[in-house]
Amino acid sequence: MELNADFTQTVLVLNADNPWRKSPSAGVERKMLDRIGDEVARATTIVRFAPGSAFAPHTHDGGEEYIVLEGVFQDEAGDFPVGTYVRNPPTSRHTPSSKPGATIFVKLWQFDPEDRQHVRVDMNTVKTEPDQKRVGVETAILFEDAQEHVALEVWQPDVTHQFHAPGGAEILILEGAVSDGDTTLGPRDWMRLAPGSAATMTSGPAGARIWTKTGHLRQMITQ
Repeated sequence: MELNADFTQTVLVLNADNPWRKSPSAGVERKMLDRIGDEVARATTIVRFAPGSAFAPHTHDGGEEYIVLEGVFQDEAGDFPVGTYVRNPPTSRHTPSSKPGATIFVKLWQFDPEDRQHVRVDMNTVKTEPDQKRVGVETAILFEDAQEHVALEVWQPDVTHQFHAPGGAEILILEGAVSDGDTTLGPRDWMRLAPGSAATMTSGPAGARIWTKTGHLRQMITQ
């Protein structure tokens, strides 16, 4: 299966326009954002787990990166409530579950194969710093290596800046809203900017909290 698999194109997926679809696992529904492959796939997805969901132990050969958007996601390492950012690198193994139910934004098979760094960050309490190049924006680095830069961005109300993506970028709205001039993006709306592109963004009257990942799509063009 291929969905939004042309990485030379900018893609915008509005959450309200993307219906829930059943997965092969009972109690699990998903909204696919991009995908290359079938059930084992390079994929970006919003996944909803019913209360009481539990899963067999499994290994993430290609790594797993996720944000908890609703509820509490759980495994042997503990409970991960709303706002938790997690990276389980290639070869990591866990037994996930969710007693109350959970919704997560998750990316699979998108790691450097040599990455072995586990990351767990509470984005509700992480300290942000003023962005020296963008007035009215504060950022906190969640993860960074030679391949990618992952950050939380907090935009004050009615701020306009150009978002440059020389190596490609992804933007997920966590709270508030931003507009690219044509479309207003709200919570759980997702945009993928093609490498070499840019977008002018303006935050809404309540500002915005945005998860961003940049630089990581360059290799998708050269493959």
